[in-house]
Amino acid sequence: MFLTCLLLLLLAHPACSTLLGWVESPGYPTGYLPHASLNWSRCAPKGHTLSIRLIHLDLEDSKDCENDAVKVFSNGNLISVLCGKREFEELQSTVNPLLLSSPGGCLSLSFHSDYSNTERHTGFRGFYTDQDFDECQDDPENRCTQFCHNFIGGYYCSCRHGYHLDVDNHTCTVSCTEDFSGLNKGDISSPSWPASYAENTNCQYTLSVEAHLQMELHFSDDFDVEQSPDGQCIDALRIETPSGTLGPFCGHTPPPSPFLTHSNHVQIRFTSDGFGTNKGFSLHFKTRDKVCPAVVTAHSTVAPQQPEYPRGQTVTVTCELGYVATIQSTQTVSSQYVSTCQSTGIWAPNYICEPVDCSVPNIPKDGILQLVDDNPQTQYKDQIQFECSSTYYILEGDDTYTCSASGEWVSAGGKTEMPKCIEECGKPKKHPASAGRILGGKDARLGEIPWQLLIREPKRGGASLISDRWAVTAAHVVEDLAETSLRLYGGLVDGRKTRTQAGLSDVVVMDSERIIIHPNYIKGTDDRTDFDNDIALIRLASRVTLGPNLLPICLPEANRGMVEHEQGTVAGFGKTDPKRQGVNLVTSYMLKYAHIGVYPLRECRNTPSTATNKRMAFTNNMFCAGAEGKDSCQQDSGGPFVLPMLAEGREPYYLTGIVSWGPPCQERQFKGYYTKVENYVDWIKETIDKIDKEDKSEEE
Repeated sequence: MFLTCLLLLLLAHPACSTLLGWVESPGYPTGYLPHASLNWSRCAPKGHTLSIRLIHLDLEDSKDCENDAVKVFSNGNLISVLCGKREFEELQSTVNPLLLSSPGGCLSLSFHSDYSNTERHTGFRGFYTDQDFDECQDDPENRCTQFCHNFIGGYYCSCRHGYHLDVDNHTCTVSCTEDFSGLNKGDISSPSWPASYAENTNCQYTLSVEAHLQMELHFSDDFDVEQSPDGQCIDALRIETPSGTLGPFCGHTPPPSPFLTHSNHVQIRFTSDGFGTNKGFSLHFKTRDKVCPAVVTAHSTVAPQQPEYPRGQTVTVTCELGYVATIQSTQTVSSQYVSTCQSTGIWAPNYICEPVDCSVPNIPKDGILQLVDDNPQTQYKDQIQFECSSTYYILEGDDTYTCSASGEWVSAGGKTEMPKCIEECGKPKKHPASAGRILGGKDARLGEIPWQLLIREPKRGGASLISDRWAVTAAHVVEDLAETSLRLYGGLVDGRKTRTQAGLSDVVVMDSERIIIHPNYIKGTDDRTDFDNDIALIRLASRVTLGPNLLPICLPEANRGMVEHEQGTVAGFGKTDPKRQGVNLVTSYMLKYAHIGVYPLRECRNTPSTATNKRMAFTNNMFCAGAEGKDSCQQDSGGPFVLPMLAEGREPYYLTGIVSWGPPCQERQFKGYYTKVENYVDWIKETIDKIDKEDKSEEE
């Protein structure tokens, strides 16, 4: 019986096939030995499958076939594991149908036996062969849209009468491409109209006439193009012109009639998928003179307004708010221009209305004021935001600006001026813990009086930092100097560190670029009696980097007025009392400070006399201050007197006075005279603004 089945199998197989033969276990049929193994693999050609038909199986049986086993793989994937003994009928009905490769795929088989068997097993034997794969019947993805025909090694598609194969050789479609060029009227409809149109349709109808004409389309009301329940076009009608594509159109509502294309060259394209029984469309076309559309360019309006314009008519085009057009003939920007309808149905000139561009604003190059976004959008209605790059500055003005229709950046408050980063003034990071005095007074800690600057030569004195580029001092300290010969030191409380080798100290060294003495100050003599207008500004050669030990002091309000007995703080590197008997005053190398009060005017007017018994002048530009055992002293000149008193911690602090003159400290009168800064605030601001603007214009 077996020989009969095998003979039939061989006769049924095509004679041209070379993939056939036996695969069997080692030693078959006398039996396999322990540790026997076999690895076998074959691949089917394209359009064929490979199968194994087992005719005998006798292996040691075990759980999960872990002892002896034959395993079959299709393209590397395990499809069967066999062991034990199976009858021929069982192999034919349940095992062999599974031992099949995919089309053009590979089958592989492995056999192994373990170290011993209690009885001899004959093994397995099977016949492998390749056979044609029927794509038309067994492959649901054969891609033929109508008829499929199988042949050995492949298949081909064909179509019903009236259809032809598309270029993919699988899709059946209708031939519906027509050229109506030169015709002034005619009719177009979907394939098979008024019957249902064909599936997989891709129709293209070309209309082309003289340049001064346009195509006018009239659709019939009987419009039926497949549409999904959510309104999406499954099949679609599109109208293509050189200026763009109109559509897609589908459903039961035709395009409006008459449909003006505004073009002398039109392509009507109709496409459908592989399903549906919809009726389609029908239209009549004819020509008419071209007219210009109601819109000349986007983001604009025209006057006079009409649905359409005949050739020769002129209109005024006005760009929408926030949009402008570039007039090419003059290369100027305008929100309005005149355009004329041409015989071709085109407006000329036709300038595009584009959003106003405010461009990136000009901001100082010092990097302190900066934009939050490095690459901001700068067109109409776009916004930019400013911030200060250092925590020692505060933003003066609005932080957010919007690009306006006029091309300017405008803040929420309506300002067009850009904000500024202003130095945060009068707010030290450390505060004096208790009162001291310059005459044998208390040493300041680093950062307690961060605006204090030291001048070592040619006259020892002090100065106050009022911005990252400016300082203020007493005029008599710098009256003998050339404009660029001054060096100042900041960020220190120990004056000896000014001699420290560069790079080994935190001391900030500043050189002056310009010294401006108040114009009403009179240079003194050895026996001077007048220190009126004793104030000078120092412009530094470059901006200093602010930090916790170097910060500016605030300027007071102009004409604030002095309050008798108001307590403030004076500081300096000048003479001090060593608190030792018989020792004269000595120059302090440490920064000292003292809390003193403002004296009444009557006491200030009682000024000391000079060596020639000439009384010193007291003016409204001065005030005097002191306290028992506390006073400024020689070489403190130019240093700050600040309000309120530092120990109170009531920020911010203001530069109320500049150490100017007074009786010798040895006389222990404890009364110093100070330049009243509030009287010079306007002069200070005007001078700084003028020179900074000159410097900015030179840079530009």
